[in-house]
Amino acid sequence: MQSYQIQDIRDFMKKLLLMDTFDTFLVSEASITTFATLHLDGKFHPDYFSTAEAEQLTVERCGWTLWRRLRPIFFELTRGKNTPLSFQIIFRLAPHNVEALLRQSGVSINADEVDGLFLNIRFDSQQLTCTSGTALRIFTLDKSLEHAWDGMLEKFFRKNAIPFC
Repeated sequence: MQSYQIQDIRDFMKKLLLMDTFDTFLVSEASITTFATLHLDGKFHPDYFSTAEAEQLTVERCGWTLWRRLRPIFFELTRGKNTPLSFQIIFRLAPHNVEALLRQSGVSINADEVDGLFLNIRFDSQQLTCTSGTALRIFTLDKSLEHAWDGMLEKFFRKNAIPFC
C-alpha cells in the first residue's frame, strides 16, 4: 500500500471529472459530501439494459460499473460555486488489466487469486490523497503484486502528468 499526495488538485479534478483519464477503472463505491452526503454503489446491474445492450458490456459483467458511466453524475454533484466538503472514490482495476499487470510484471500469482487492485481517492479539507491497495483470496507474504501495482500507478500518474509526492 502506497499513499500519494496530489500536488495540483485543480488539474487532477479536471482529469477525473472532465477527461477520460480514469474511464477504464471500475468503481467499487463513491461518496461525496456537499450540502448532504450521497453514496454511490458501483455494483453493476445488467438487468437495467436490454439483452443486446447487456451483451456488449463485457468489462462490466465482472460486477462493477465503469467510471465513464458515473463520471457525469459525479461531475454534476461537484458543480457549483462551493467546493465539496469531501469525497471518496474507490476504483478497482478491471480483471483483464489485472491479468495484463500479472503477465507484464512476472508476478507468480494467478489472476483468480486476486480479489482486487484498488485506487482510493480521498479529498478532504483541501487535500487530495490517492492510496493503493490490494486484496488477495489467498494468504501470502509475497509483496511483489503490491509493488507491481504501486509501480503501475506511479507510471499512470506520470503518463497523465499528475504530479504527486
